[in-house]
Amino acid sequence: MGKGARANTDPATQNYQQAVQFLAHHPMFGPLFSRADLFRREHNLCPDNGWAVVTKHGSIHVHAKRRGEVEEWIYVLAHALLHLGFGHFVEKKHPALWNIACDCYVTRFLKDMKLGKPPAEMSYELELSGKSEEELYEWFVEHGVPEHLKLFGTGGERQPDMLFTDKYVRYNYNRDVKWERLLGIGLSQAVQSAVSVAGGYADALGSEAVKLTDAQKAKRWFINHYPLLASLASHFTIIEDSLICQRLQISVAAIDVNAGEIFINPAAGLDEEECKFVMAHELLHAGLRHHERCQGRDPYFWNVSCDYVINQWLMELGVGRFPQIGGLYDPDLKGLSAEAIYDRIVTDMRTYRKLYTLRGIGMGDILDGDDPRFWEMGPGTTLDDFYRSAMSQGLIYDQERGRGLLPAGLVEEIRALGQPPIPWDVQLARWFDEHFPPLEKRRTYARASRRQSSTPDIARPAWAHMETEQLARTFGVMIDTSGSMGTKLLGKALGAIASYSEARDVPYARVVFCDAQAYDAGYLSPDDIADRVSVKGRGGTVLQPGIDLLEKADDFPKDGPILIITDGECDRLRITRSHAFMLPKGSHLPFVAKGPIFRME
Repeated sequence: MGKGARANTDPATQNYQQAVQFLAHHPMFGPLFSRADLFRREHNLCPDNGWAVVTKHGSIHVHAKRRGEVEEWIYVLAHALLHLGFGHFVEKKHPALWNIACDCYVTRFLKDMKLGKPPAEMSYELELSGKSEEELYEWFVEHGVPEHLKLFGTGGERQPDMLFTDKYVRYNYNRDVKWERLLGIGLSQAVQSAVSVAGGYADALGSEAVKLTDAQKAKRWFINHYPLLASLASHFTIIEDSLICQRLQISVAAIDVNAGEIFINPAAGLDEEECKFVMAHELLHAGLRHHERCQGRDPYFWNVSCDYVINQWLMELGVGRFPQIGGLYDPDLKGLSAEAIYDRIVTDMRTYRKLYTLRGIGMGDILDGDDPRFWEMGPGTTLDDFYRSAMSQGLIYDQERGRGLLPAGLVEEIRALGQPPIPWDVQLARWFDEHFPPLEKRRTYARASRRQSSTPDIARPAWAHMETEQLARTFGVMIDTSGSMGTKLLGKALGAIASYSEARDVPYARVVFCDAQAYDAGYLSPDDIADRVSVKGRGGTVLQPGIDLLEKADDFPKDGPILIITDGECDRLRITRSHAFMLPKGSHLPFVAKGPIFRME
């Protein structure tokens, strides 16, 4: 059971969960706890006669059926975390003796802290006070281990609680964690907390005397030294509260664009350079309007797609240092847009469902917020307009001051922000223009034009379109008529197709309905498509037969494009000629489309 598991009605589980919550909010153990993984389930690495074991990768395996008091679980989990924080995972000639020496040292440390209550099976009391782990280890090698340290209180041989192997390391989780540094951060936070509680330290010194955190230093650096994001950085408030982050399930960082807040969890132990990277990451989410560009897509997968793009740019820019946890980076996705990456991700949802983002496992770092209203920044200026303007002005300042080269993809996206999004029907019109350019006109005497009054005896040629074969200027329309397709959606799509066909002198279109099988409606004129199409089918969804029918038809041009109207709930399609898809907003295909996609409002 992980740290975020829901509390159970079982009293034993409730005691365990209370201990977990206590350590997660403890100023000293919070940084260590945020990077550790807890496994409380059967058949993990914990022995039957033990309480918990910890691996060098930071996985703590807890006995699934052990009953203990809250104080005992606090002691057990803190004991395991201190093995990581004290750097006890080093190779020794006698690993069993080294494990016991480390246990004795941790026991003395927790006793001095008066934290928790040691279970009877974890009694490591030793009279050799004042000795380090190394000194205890050397003493055990020379004199042997006292008998009471060899056996459990209930009988039986003691087993090590430090394991150097771990088969439970999470997928895509960076395990190069500086555990000793995290313990140092925790100790610093504990001291600051104790001083504040001791008598109003913060009030006595005033806010100006409080030392800036690494996140606050990073924000100041952006404002003073990085014009591209300076305006955005000045707008956002940095929230560094472990309790708030715990409640919002934020492991490292997240952003609430509407509220103008960036959350950075102090328990994550980010240094100043990592804070710069994380803050730039969150600011680009806001500046590039990723919250608005989701457009009905799955919010988590869209968030992951944007993360890959942003992190690639920041790696090229050299802003800060890539965080040890939560950063998504894949060099194979370099150069792709967020939309293209999203289309690739949705074809393999299982792989990408449990990625470790800056917020946590399986969660996006763009907070939705509970307030849907459009926040106002001033008369006639919306929050979205402010972010667009801030990024555009930041780009101008950056280029004027010669701050260096920016990734081409980032520059293109910032410039695109200044342009309104292209409606789906305009995109469809452009597709028609590409495949059906205007017919060429020529002068002809087949039908003479009006004669001029000054020269009535002279006939003048008229303008006429060059004649073409009727079926040479046509396209295929493949309509998904499965039960999941709404009639309103089909009507809107067919109406747009009919109007653009007529405007571009396309006399006929080959219409095929397809659900469980293909129904060939033949060639229909734009008027017939708009007024008198009788939809057939309404069964399941198998679209490939309809595609095969059009591609193999003898009376359909070999280079005729195909327009596919579907809601995306279909199998993978094999299409060998030019094509495009029309989807309702919010739907996606289960494969990477090679042709353009028009998302209908």
